[in-house]
Amino acid sequence: MSLENRKIKFVQDFLDIESEAVISRFESLLEAEKEGRFDQIASMTIERQHERIDRSESDFANNRFKTSSELISKYDSL
Repeated sequence: MSLENRKIKFVQDFLDIESEAVISRFESLLEAEKEGRFDQIASMTIERQHERIDRSESDFANNRFKTSSELISKYDSL
């Protein structure tokens, strides 16, 4: 399938999406791609990924995190 046909199929499938959450994820992905952040994430070394996981686990163990309820409350008030 040519790139042009793939684009058309993608847009047709995209137009059928009815979930705002899914559309938001696509918007975030597109924005990350345009800003070059997607490549940074995709090219992260295994060691760097492990460092981030270790830091996240440490943050959680030391109660340095926000619950989803706290985040929702914060952004619902905007």
